[in-house]
Amino acid sequence: MITTHIGEEIRDKATKYQSENAIYYKNIELNTWVGISWLDFGKKTQDLSKALLNFGVQEHQNVAIFSENSPEWIIADIAIMSIRGITVPIYATNSKKEVEYIINDAEVSVLFVGNQEAYNKAFEISQTSNYLKLIIALSDTINLENNKNSIHLNKFIAFEPSSEIETELQKRYFDSEETDLASIIYTSGTTGEPKGVMLDHTNLIQTLKAHDYELEVSEKDVSLSFLPLSHIYERIWVFFCLHRGIKVYFNQDPKQIAEVLKEVKPTVMCTVPRIFEKIFAAIQDKRKEASPTKMKLASWALGIGNSYYNKHKRIDKKVPLLLKLKFKIADKLVLSKLREVFGGRIKFMPCGGAPLAADMVSFFHSFGLNIKCGYGLTETTATVSLFGYKHFEFNSAGKTILGTEIKIGENDEILVKGPGVMKGYYKKPKETAEVFENGWFKTGDAGMLDEKGNLIITDRIKDLMKTSGGKYIAPQKLELALINDAFIEQIAVIGDQQKYVTALAVPSFENLKKYALEHKITFKDIEELINHNQIKDMFEKRVEELQKEFSVFEKIKKVTLLPKEFSIEAGEITATLKLKRKVIQKKYKELIDKMYND
Repeated sequence: MITTHIGEEIRDKATKYQSENAIYYKNIELNTWVGISWLDFGKKTQDLSKALLNFGVQEHQNVAIFSENSPEWIIADIAIMSIRGITVPIYATNSKKEVEYIINDAEVSVLFVGNQEAYNKAFEISQTSNYLKLIIALSDTINLENNKNSIHLNKFIAFEPSSEIETELQKRYFDSEETDLASIIYTSGTTGEPKGVMLDHTNLIQTLKAHDYELEVSEKDVSLSFLPLSHIYERIWVFFCLHRGIKVYFNQDPKQIAEVLKEVKPTVMCTVPRIFEKIFAAIQDKRKEASPTKMKLASWALGIGNSYYNKHKRIDKKVPLLLKLKFKIADKLVLSKLREVFGGRIKFMPCGGAPLAADMVSFFHSFGLNIKCGYGLTETTATVSLFGYKHFEFNSAGKTILGTEIKIGENDEILVKGPGVMKGYYKKPKETAEVFENGWFKTGDAGMLDEKGNLIITDRIKDLMKTSGGKYIAPQKLELALINDAFIEQIAVIGDQQKYVTALAVPSFENLKKYALEHKITFKDIEELINHNQIKDMFEKRVEELQKEFSVFEKIKKVTLLPKEFSIEAGEITATLKLKRKVIQKKYKELIDKMYND
């Protein structure tokens, strides 16, 4: 039975599973995974709850976490909510300015930090902040510089709680309600200042209930957590895993994800399109480098896999005996080896955050990698729709989850109603009113429902561009078509109020250097390479080829290659890797103008 409050849910699971391990982290020095039992997890959470009470944290007070993923992150989160506090997550990649905005807006007096860089930013902010009173370092390795307003976590919880604290803790447990505000999550702000999305425990718990219905999992499953817990997508997934007794491994180094996948061998994990785009490009490169015999074998095996999984299993059609026999051979020789890139045990992988091209989804399904594409926002507590186990369409974001409704409004805008929809934006009644229409949340995304009820995302309404000729351009559709190319790492389409469409592209520097070597192109640095006429010609031809299905007015006419990636640090992309188009247009104005003036 599911409870009404995340804190209560965790306490119940600690009682149920006791000595079984709940979560794992990597001991870097010993190069081994260390488990934390449910009992220990529950105790750590309770100890921290008492320490927060001892410091004087009140009911409904905002407490922030500014850290990369770790067991301490989720322990702090649950400890805050267990005393009827409100967790305010902050991306580990946020700039000092962004962190300061959140601390001031949410009036944060207590802040958890995960590493030295985060601490240094927080300390600077604390010198002038009217709100920040205490910084708690989650790691003992962080140098606090003898600051009296900073303390290490272990020291913070190292006290003997009084009977008053014990009584107050039990009172908070008892008084907890599903309508308590659980979290304020600041959106990444692609078009303006961040807005604090208010989610209560009803939002969280009802989302868990819906996932109970939609997903087939068991206590034997293993999940790998590597997306930021600061985002509702990964956070609600971890809550779901804990709720179902699924063991959660926290990957703390994103660069090590390939190795960690092989170590942990997860059965479930949530992902984003960029992971698959990179792996797809790598697989295609390897296929090109393979001998003709191996190429032929791989193509045959993937064809068999496509027929087995996509043309039979997906639509619940009986698999012919001959295809079964062929599949066994194909799976043994090729398909199982492709699945091993992800550890070899994946049952399914929810994928969200942005659309994933239909042909790519189909490709991964053809060797048995069950990607469950879906759609959701921070404002909807993540999932609104997702693939079922059968009869899903590769070009869609699946069907609406249990308890949630979707309808299509004006300008093809997707409207959502259901228990996952937020309470509103923190301190922003005007902005809140603007995104609700007769009880329906206006997502800002354009889409349609097909005859079977599948949601198809067409574009982000705010991102729609209008050329000077009056034609509407959907930049994401173009970007999605181009990003799968092995030579393109990132791309930003330009075209609003312009006479034609252009783009800024970041090439895959590794593949570009290989190409230069193969074609005997000499260069002293990246700048010289991307400006080489032969390279420019090659890119133009590739872009033209990738746009064959688009109308003439939609097509990118000119591309400028950039010598370095768009980055979070430079403010060009959000923490969830979405393009900040206004920032990019302003920063690269000279290059953009050149494409229209030449």
